[in-house]
Amino acid sequence: MDGLKPINLSAQGSDTAHSLAWGLIAAAVLIFGIVVGSRGFKDFDPALVSYAGATVFSAFGLGYRYAMWLRRPPTRLYWFRGWQIFLNPKRLPANLARLVVIFWNNVVLQRFIERRSKTRWTAHWFLAWGCLIAAAVTFPLSFGWIRFETAPDNQQIYRAFVFGIHVASFPLDSVVAPLAFNILDICAVMVLIGVFVAIWRRGRDRGVMSVQQFSNDLLPLILLFAISVTGLFLTASTHLMRGLSYGFLSQLHAVTVIFTLLYLPFGKFFHIFQRPAQMGIDFYKRAGEEGGQAQCVRCGQSFASQLQIGDLKAVQSALCIQYRMQDGAHYQDVCPACRRKNLALTQDALWRTPPPRQGQLRPSSGTPAAEADLQRLGRF
Repeated sequence: MDGLKPINLSAQGSDTAHSLAWGLIAAAVLIFGIVVGSRGFKDFDPALVSYAGATVFSAFGLGYRYAMWLRRPPTRLYWFRGWQIFLNPKRLPANLARLVVIFWNNVVLQRFIERRSKTRWTAHWFLAWGCLIAAAVTFPLSFGWIRFETAPDNQQIYRAFVFGIHVASFPLDSVVAPLAFNILDICAVMVLIGVFVAIWRRGRDRGVMSVQQFSNDLLPLILLFAISVTGLFLTASTHLMRGLSYGFLSQLHAVTVIFTLLYLPFGKFFHIFQRPAQMGIDFYKRAGEEGGQAQCVRCGQSFASQLQIGDLKAVQSALCIQYRMQDGAHYQDVCPACRRKNLALTQDALWRTPPPRQGQLRPSSGTPAAEADLQRLGRF
């Protein structure tokens, strides 16, 4: 694709210092947002300070890890290259329209998982949307950005405020009231459905069982299960048990939520923040398809875009992986099929080559058939 500038893959300075700075910036921005959004803590509930504190730490961890992730040459290249392609003035209107389609398919419907497995898609969809909706409710409430109160002249009317601005009112006997009061319970049920389906799949699929790890695959499900169950216990204590053990249950629920927030930047949940960046891969592939195609130097067939091969060479060079030959050719200019053929020919030729005699530095040329195979390999 024409008009793309080279990307500097050599990150300057210390990776740790750079990531630490971005982590502190993320935490500071969140604290500033809490102060401003709650109108100087006027709408902030002191009982939720532990949630807010854990969220600030989580923001620091996310900023640190995301910055460290972008320091890696492969991620750095795709990140900046994706923005170059997306913000191209000639393609921006079409890219915006395409972004809506990608968001609908990959985020709302999550079809990229549906193509792998229906069971896996069912579990992931319920887990994802149960968590996302719950987060959209709980974080603003914890930060004091959203609050509810009864109308001063009518105790049957509830008023909703966003950043201290009255945005809506609804009567307690309306359809909106039970939905607003029980939205977190609905999310908890969605998450539990996803957890049960995920555990059922992991208990039946031998391939999954052979590679799953406790910290990366099972612990996230346990944490989500604990948050959902303890949250539902709070509702049950309020409406069915007249507040029995409500204090203990609220503390237990707080512990599960805070532990999950502390785990968020360092475990599998980090992919929640990586996934939006991966939407840029679609624009990258389209730009590569519209540009020139790379030709294999061995068979002459097209096998990838010139954009991808050029970027791959740049990443390997940044990682000090040298695949360039003495005559200037590059191994990445060979298509995957020819690489497999060359590997098979090399293995076959070496297999038929007699072992070196004692004191001989190099193996002899071997049989005529082996010598012919080695000659057919050419420079690759």
